[in-house]
Amino acid sequence: MCQIKKEFFIQNATEVAPKILGMKICRITKNGEFKTGIIVETEAYMQDDPACHAFNGITKRTAPMFEEGGISYVYLIYGIHYCLNIVTGIKGSGQAVLIRAIDLQKSSFEASGPGKLCKYLDIKKDQNGILFSKENNLWLEKGIEVPDNRIGSSHRVGISKGIDYNWRFFIKNNLYVSKLK
Repeated sequence: MCQIKKEFFIQNATEVAPKILGMKICRITKNGEFKTGIIVETEAYMQDDPACHAFNGITKRTAPMFEEGGISYVYLIYGIHYCLNIVTGIKGSGQAVLIRAIDLQKSSFEASGPGKLCKYLDIKKDQNGILFSKENNLWLEKGIEVPDNRIGSSHRVGISKGIDYNWRFFIKNNLYVSKLK
């Protein structure tokens, strides 16, 4: 399959987040194992959004978010779980799309939720700031077509600021999408 080119990510996170639903995320782990899944849930974060890590500007942690779209932004939450984001937009715009869940299609391992997804794909801090590409063993490819009427949106999960933004996108009726309480 053909990998998604860097130029695709030079648009706002709110545009990229629903467009990557149905795409395949591919990873070759350090031990050479190929892993893949269909992206079924995402969240967009823009710099003017108080829930966005880039909201307060550039720091050592958020520096990748201010690079040109197409690179990874990986961070640790609760001191134990990694989260994988794709930086979007033009250089300096401070935005990214969190990949919340993938469908492994017949695998027994569950990759619903950003922490489980990163565990499955063996994503850690050393993947932070790398270009999504085959050369870096982490890339996106075309996957399945998701018609607009199968894409849902809602408020994002697990945040206390910016809760009015409906920037969580998901494939409706997919088993691996987070259930809202």
